[in-house]
Amino acid sequence: MVTTTPETTDRQVTAGKAATRRSTRPRGHRRRWLKTAAGAVVALVFLAPYLVMLIGSFKRHAEILRIPPTYLPTQWVPSNYGTMWSTPETPLPYNLVSTLIISICGTLLVLAVALPAAYYTAKHRFPGRVVFLLLVLATQMLQPTVLAPGLFRQFLAIGIDDTWLAMILVNAAFNLSFAVWIMHSFFSGIPKEIDEAAMVDGAGKLQTLRRVTLPLVWPGIVTAVIFTFVACWNEFAASLVILTTAENQPLSVAITKFVGQYDSAWHYVFGVSVVSIIPVVILFAAVEKRLVAGLTAGAVK
Repeated sequence: MVTTTPETTDRQVTAGKAATRRSTRPRGHRRRWLKTAAGAVVALVFLAPYLVMLIGSFKRHAEILRIPPTYLPTQWVPSNYGTMWSTPETPLPYNLVSTLIISICGTLLVLAVALPAAYYTAKHRFPGRVVFLLLVLATQMLQPTVLAPGLFRQFLAIGIDDTWLAMILVNAAFNLSFAVWIMHSFFSGIPKEIDEAAMVDGAGKLQTLRRVTLPLVWPGIVTAVIFTFVACWNEFAASLVILTTAENQPLSVAITKFVGQYDSAWHYVFGVSVVSIIPVVILFAAVEKRLVAGLTAGAVK
């Protein structure tokens, strides 16, 4: 007869749990490795065009057009990045400065206008509020290509055609509706009791907005900034029509100068494309931590 004591029962339970963990551990490892492999494959699919572009920027012009094509260059030509800045077709240094100024100023203008508009429409009920929001949304349906000729005539009439100011206003107008709506949704998600509690503590409306509300809607602000900056950076149709001077044109227009009717300098096209995505990557790297911190704020108490 076997006598069962509490100590024996505890040892049996512990041994059973250990055996269960040992049996499920290989399956957990396999599942983790499968997820990692699947993520690597998806990342490779999305990164493949950029890798082709990066490798192509180090090839000679004749090698890019070779049939059958080669994946890696037989002779690496890093001097492409130096010679493309001094090509007579396109003044790339001026184009880069133009793109930076237009994108940064356009984004700041959108943020300065959309932030108070989104806050007021989210926190106040006034006559015509829904109509106003629908009209703001309707402007997103208009394409820059359709509006560019009319905008060019207006800027020509007031004397600001072929200037950075014209493109800053155009980019701000095209991206304002999205910024207002995305920040409006974030402001609407904040309970009004939070603002009332801050005002009870003695904070004014401006202090409540700056110290209480804005930190809570930081993910929406970052999203609006990223979307607006990328849209301004990549704007092509309006820039092609409104900016006629080569030095004032952004990189999105300047890169087309390397593509001709009978021949194309693809090694320069790839090089300018690599340079043009660097500021966007830097922007994402700079705001990533703040974006994640804002999204996870309040998740753990």
